[in-house]
Amino acid sequence: MPKILIVDDESSIRGALHQLFEYEGYEVADAESGPDALELFPEFEPDVTFLDVKMPGMDGLEVLKRLREMDPTGLFVMISGHGTIDTAVEATRIGAYDFLEKPLDTARLQVTLRNALEVKGLSDSVERLRSEVESRHEIVGASFAIRQVLERIERVAPTDARVLVTGENGTGKELVARALHRLSARAERPFIEVNCAAIPSELIESELFGHIKGSFTGAVSDRAGKFEQADEGTLFLDEIGDMSMAAQAKVLRALEEGVITRVGGSRPIEVDVRVLAATNKNLEEEIEAGTFREDLFYRLNVVPIRVPPLRERRDDVPMLVRYFGERMVEGDRVAPRKFSDEAVDRLMELDWPGNVRELRNTVERLMILADSDRVTRDDIDRQVRGRDAGGGLGGELLSAESFSDFKDAAERAYILQKLREHDWNVSETARAIEMPRSNLYKKIEKFRLVRED
Repeated sequence: MPKILIVDDESSIRGALHQLFEYEGYEVADAESGPDALELFPEFEPDVTFLDVKMPGMDGLEVLKRLREMDPTGLFVMISGHGTIDTAVEATRIGAYDFLEKPLDTARLQVTLRNALEVKGLSDSVERLRSEVESRHEIVGASFAIRQVLERIERVAPTDARVLVTGENGTGKELVARALHRLSARAERPFIEVNCAAIPSELIESELFGHIKGSFTGAVSDRAGKFEQADEGTLFLDEIGDMSMAAQAKVLRALEEGVITRVGGSRPIEVDVRVLAATNKNLEEEIEAGTFREDLFYRLNVVPIRVPPLRERRDDVPMLVRYFGERMVEGDRVAPRKFSDEAVDRLMELDWPGNVRELRNTVERLMILADSDRVTRDDIDRQVRGRDAGGGLGGELLSAESFSDFKDAAERAYILQKLREHDWNVSETARAIEMPRSNLYKKIEKFRLVRED
């Protein structure tokens, strides 16, 4: 039975959390002060500790430091009624798993605890951290960035809301769509995927809506389209930004009326489909360019989910390396090989323009070509050529056509990252980067920066 330790000087908070977690079937202990927690911790050996930040005498951050010395792999969730960005950053730096603000939301507590226990359990049993969302289709990671994605999936999946998944190539947008389907009420019904970029524009309407025999050359029989095949299930429109304007108009009608018409036909067909869409393009820019319908964008973008690039979740690289390596071994394709700490550190340093997909291919190549049963830093340097470490300052930025373009792109990337780090609090961001707030607002306007959520 998982063990939960609650450390808070307020008896009402301790009592409420104790009752909640005990009702869920956990073994619970609590302490009303830092010294009490330090004494109880080694005896109780909790799996997860909920630790208040503001306590008389020894505050939560000091307690966290000492508990981390006792158990470097322990999972600690900080809770505070006076949460600030600086406190959250400091707690994360010391080693907190998550940071929650009072008043505590029961649903958020349960999600945080479930994710933390999953990480703890998997770490203890197979020496890896893995967030498993779906068998064979897994989102792997425990970083703050990927936990935000997982939490949003859990919130929106049970609804029928349309979701627009955005992110660079190779980040795992399809995995998000499959997770949304698996956790929905439609999980037992079809999940139909359409890659809009891979289908010629003259065939996309037939692919989506079906056709009638003789409606065009090659239409030798009636055929149901993807909307009909996905009836009562989920339709995933990947690379939606590459869909033709004519097809967009028909998709819009299907979303508005729940009705489609086959190519060459006249009979309306009712469909009950949840539509998920994904793109690596900026659809708002496509709208301005006249290549994407604004009304369709708003129909699809009910709930946005941005999948972060690998450079924004580098802490997940060790977990991903272990996961991809073990998958290869499980498939009996290669002999087991371990990655040295230095090799993993080197992989964390590298820029990954192809994101998780590229890292997976690299791990597979190293598993096959390494000279011994241990993958070393030298293997990385031999097999992964032409790469620079730089937290994302290679690839796209270095492809700028002029030095002026490079400076603008670098400045934009820097400011965007700092805004994300400070949860888009402009005042906090301006203070952190030592820039007048008015100047920062001008930069935001210049680069047309918008919060993804």
